[in-house]
Amino acid sequence: MPDVQRINKFSLSIMYFLMIIFTFLAIYPIFWLILQSFKTTQEYMLNSKLSWPQEWFISNYPIAWRNANLGVLILNSIFYTSITVSSVIALSFLAGFAFAKIPSKFTPILHGCFIIGILLTLQSIMVPLFLVINTVGLMNTRLGVLIPYIGIGLPIAIYLSTAYIKGIPNEILESARIDGAKYILIFFKIIMPMAAPVAATVAILSTTGTWNEFMLINILVSRANLRTLPVGIAMFAGTFSTNYGQQFSSMVIGMSPMIIFYFIFRKQITKGVTAGAIKG
Repeated sequence: MPDVQRINKFSLSIMYFLMIIFTFLAIYPIFWLILQSFKTTQEYMLNSKLSWPQEWFISNYPIAWRNANLGVLILNSIFYTSITVSSVIALSFLAGFAFAKIPSKFTPILHGCFIIGILLTLQSIMVPLFLVINTVGLMNTRLGVLIPYIGIGLPIAIYLSTAYIKGIPNEILESARIDGAKYILIFFKIIMPMAAPVAATVAILSTTGTWNEFMLINILVSRANLRTLPVGIAMFAGTFSTNYGQQFSSMVIGMSPMIIFYFIFRKQITKGVTAGAIKG
């Protein structure tokens, strides 16, 4: 028994040591970014990239906020993200419920079409998507951004929701049907409450993906008042020069909402990821 306890303590020590290393690797880049955001471009270029600021240049933040109009860009990012996430959750779970619990000969074909979307990369559909949006006259419109965002988020969301809803016992739904409940009532009263964990997983994936998306919004929108935060941050990097201090400060501003989002919903995020993974 003493040998077993000694081995267990050694294994536990190794585990904690590895966890400390991975925690450091995850936190240090954020700490480094915050540190560099208080440097001027000249100090960043001339001094060590790992050194503390010789003079804390706080003005990077208000200058970056004003020059890139970050207030408007943050509101745009919140708008696109909230509409996309809510639409993806609603549409994917409606489709997942139909694919999992409503028999139809078209189910395998339709479900397969959505699953193919998981294999498509954004780079492979960017040019056709640009041509379609331009042809239908949705360039430089919010709708022209939201439709692709929602469409791109649906395949993985439908895959997760369908797999989860399949695991819900049919007896529960049959009992509701015997009592006279319609499918729409079953969906809202039974399916959605039971599928809350995987809905949290879908929300996390959709939120982070939409908030950080850069390439698509950059080609679909040229009007500054419709662009999002990642595009505004990229404005500080030019062809021949880069304002590092303002770029780093804008990056800190850009990642702050996601950090706040995590601290507010960290318990829901943890439960959603673990429960969704176990059920799927």
